[in-house]
Amino acid sequence: MKQPKRILIMGLPGSGKTYLAERLKRYLEAHMNPINEHSLRPIADAQVTVAWLNADEVRRHYNDWDFSTEGRIRQSQRMRDLADEANTDYCIVDFVAPLVEMRNNFKADWTIWIDTIDRGRFEDTNRVFVPPDQYDFRITEQNGEKWAEFIGQHIVDNQRRPVFDWQKETVQMLGRWQPWHEGHRALFERLIARTGQVVIQIRDVQGWQGSNPFAIDQVKGFIRRDLDPIYQGQYEIQVVPNIVHIGWGRGVGYSASEETFDESITSISATRIRQDLGLK
Repeated sequence: MKQPKRILIMGLPGSGKTYLAERLKRYLEAHMNPINEHSLRPIADAQVTVAWLNADEVRRHYNDWDFSTEGRIRQSQRMRDLADEANTDYCIVDFVAPLVEMRNNFKADWTIWIDTIDRGRFEDTNRVFVPPDQYDFRITEQNGEKWAEFIGQHIVDNQRRPVFDWQKETVQMLGRWQPWHEGHRALFERLIARTGQVVIQIRDVQGWQGSNPFAIDQVKGFIRRDLDPIYQGQYEIQVVPNIVHIGWGRGVGYSASEETFDESITSISATRIRQDLGLK
């Protein structure tokens, strides 16, 4: 019996897990099976098989609608057992998996977090949902076709997301980010092209000068939600004091420069965004 690679698609109810699962299965089947150049059909002996398990369908089959902590844990163990029994090369499993223990039970080879909504339709699940700290992909928009291709290509190539290398040449990006916006994203993309990774430093300024309303954790959340889908592993966030001057001696081995953009970027104003939100 084959031991499938387990692909977990997790997230709140209504976030788009099932939609993505269907399209990812289709992508993997289409792109992992070699084609006979003469018949233009898949080579039968080399077929890669992909199973798909939906948590609601599994609960329906077992008539198990227990959403207590014990019931949720039991469901995660059941999903793991069914995935292992699929006898395929890959098994895609879409279920909420709100608890850390559930995710630990499942032991996914690839974890995809669908983070497209703040709250699902079930309050009991909203209350217990713990956002994951570790995942391979974080999806923040409901576009199944786009992300099935992006994720599928990584799985086909067995290409893991980068891991930040603290000894690699890196670009520093210092700011308040109150809040992080499209102009900051454009600057980040300009800078990451230089070395392939960036350290984003957040000045600890909440309330400074009667403004800067966002707490450090909020700022981190803004940045990660924007950058994780594409740049996960290529940046790190550091919290620093309220730095107002940077100085260096000669021959220090690094440089500083101002990046310039056209008006479509420079006209984006964090002050105006705060005003639109009714904040200082």
